[in-house]
Amino acid sequence: MKNVLAMVLAGGRGERLYPLTRDRAKPAVPFGAVYRIIDFTLSNCVNSAIRKIYILTQYKSQSLDRHIQLGWNILSTRMGEFINIIHAQQRINENWYQGTADAIFQNIYTLQQERPEYVLVLSGDHIYKMDYRELIEFHIKRKADLTISTIETDKEESSNFGVLQVNDESQIIGFQEKPSTPRTVPHNPAKILINMGVYVFKTEVLVKRLIENAKKKDTEHDFGKNIIPAMIKKDRVLAFPFIDRKEKGPGYWKDVGTLEAYWEASMDIIAEKPPLDSFDAAWRIFTYEETGTPAKIEGLQERDGILFGIVYNSILSQGCVVRTGRVSRSILSPSVTVGEFSLIQESILMNNVTVGKNCRIQRAIIDKHVHLPDGTEVGYNLANDKKRFTVTDSGIVVIPKGTVF
Repeated sequence: MKNVLAMVLAGGRGERLYPLTRDRAKPAVPFGAVYRIIDFTLSNCVNSAIRKIYILTQYKSQSLDRHIQLGWNILSTRMGEFINIIHAQQRINENWYQGTADAIFQNIYTLQQERPEYVLVLSGDHIYKMDYRELIEFHIKRKADLTISTIETDKEESSNFGVLQVNDESQIIGFQEKPSTPRTVPHNPAKILINMGVYVFKTEVLVKRLIENAKKKDTEHDFGKNIIPAMIKKDRVLAFPFIDRKEKGPGYWKDVGTLEAYWEASMDIIAEKPPLDSFDAAWRIFTYEETGTPAKIEGLQERDGILFGIVYNSILSQGCVVRTGRVSRSILSPSVTVGEFSLIQESILMNNVTVGKNCRIQRAIIDKHVHLPDGTEVGYNLANDKKRFTVTDSGIVVIPKGTVF
């Protein structure tokens, strides 16, 4: 994979994930107790033997910068390997990145310096495990100019994704960007084929199309809206089906761009049979590993017919202390404390959250450094919760970082 350069797009505002993105870029949002969202894309690269990686950032990048510096200084520069951050720097004009394609266009200088034969363009805000070598081998063998990784999903999801139409030879012959009335796959009218935002380009073709797009005025400089539709008309654009080789079916892939999707993906990884196994030793998810004391569960008592001092179907991180509390289907990040006789259900508690005594928390996302006083209830009276916090349509309560009660 020495002739492949990866460029990870990590500059989006993440407005639909607010307030989790109030102080950080979307790829830097914590996920799965100890990870950041971007760790999954970067781990895919490293596990796929892709060791030349640029991360393109723009908005609120300090947290992301710090995480990459602390957790991803793992490659050998002597061997020509690197993970480097490129901040938006107005190299070509006075504009910041105007879209996904413009972000790459403004860094064409980097492509000229590295001269890779292929460019792997990735998003830094998706949760999945994928061996990119299979995608690249498919691309080379089929002599494609662009290959797009695809997956089937329910047609009701069409307004969130780019929808592709493919012929019998895997060539993409049609593209709809977030359509309300999508074209379904031929063999199943309930399913659509969507664009995962994972692309491999022949470098020389990518550069040509980016330059052409940059000269136009009536464009959003976006891969999905502009570059891909243009390339379908003039280049060889193929679809690569993302398959889970173990399960012999569509792989697990989640765009966690909304609070609902973020919560659903979090619940997925703590399922009894998780669709994405973050404990897979053969495909490690790398991150910055904080030092801390072991987790601790104190006491075992029954009150009002409920047994406390219990944690089940949950992730418990280092430094966590559950003081005769009860935690179920939840994720506790490092240094979370749960007080006596408090109930935590289907919730995500990020670093240094402290829950007092006799609290009840359900279907909540609580960001870092929040202290919940004794007797606090979250998720039981949504009308009251909406007066103070963000509440999603399905009733997930989101408490911002550092909230003071």
